[in-house]
Amino acid sequence: MNLHKINELVKGTILQECNPVHSYTHSFASDLMSDVLRFHMENSILVTGLCTVQAIRTAEMSNISCIIFARDKKVSAEMLELACENHISIIATPTSLFEIVGLLYTNGIKPVYE
Repeated sequence: MNLHKINELVKGTILQECNPVHSYTHSFASDLMSDVLRFHMENSILVTGLCTVQAIRTAEMSNISCIIFARDKKVSAEMLELACENHISIIATPTSLFEIVGLLYTNGIKPVYE
């Protein structure tokens, strides 16, 4: 699924678009970045409410190329700059983490591990 379809599903705003033709197949949801670091996640989306530079750094280390910030979190200019440097697309949405994951799953995005 591409970035624009994902954004449409979660009723979000694309704040940073790094690879619009990229196809995402998996997702992982967590506010604990130590849980995210357990996996190397190609073609994956990180869904989180932790809106900090740490989330961007964690995505970089786990090879995540898209982050959805849930619950209307405000993304700083510093975070967007770091995301751009690391080719990470950013979506912000007022939608809850629970609802985002449900929407992605029912539309074909698979969990990172089952």
